[in-house]
Amino acid sequence: MLQLIRVGFAGFILLLSTMAFAQGAHGTAEEAVAMVQKVIASIKTNGKEKTLAEINNIQGRFRDRDLYITINDMNGKNLAHGANAKMQGKDLLDLKDADGKLFVRERMELAKTKGKGWQDYKFVNPVSKQIEQKSMYFEKYEDMVINCGIYK
Repeated sequence: MLQLIRVGFAGFILLLSTMAFAQGAHGTAEEAVAMVQKVIASIKTNGKEKTLAEINNIQGRFRDRDLYITINDMNGKNLAHGANAKMQGKDLLDLKDADGKLFVRERMELAKTKGKGWQDYKFVNPVSKQIEQKSMYFEKYEDMVINCGIYK
């Protein structure tokens, strides 16, 4: 009986620690904005090409849990993608989310008219590998749109 109680208690502790880890697995809106700001600072300090190369390094410093940076030119072409090397260099303007939303096209228009903000759509979370609701923070800088999103 005592052994059964110990096993049950150990399972309970494991469940609690798993739940605590899962809660910390998602980046926050504040962290997404901060990461975009770090990229802009890096471009100013290290130059565009070096910063793009660091973002394209999937194990690089611009990747944190499910947070990663993407950068597009003003026509929707991907210049850097911190989670999927297959997206790098691709024209993504007509990319649709799970509901058929042309989210890159919409974001480029928002960047041109507002300069920065948030956009909602659905996308595959690179950690869970599931389609999830995503909110993307974007900011126009020079001739680029720098993006970092959170999964909900």
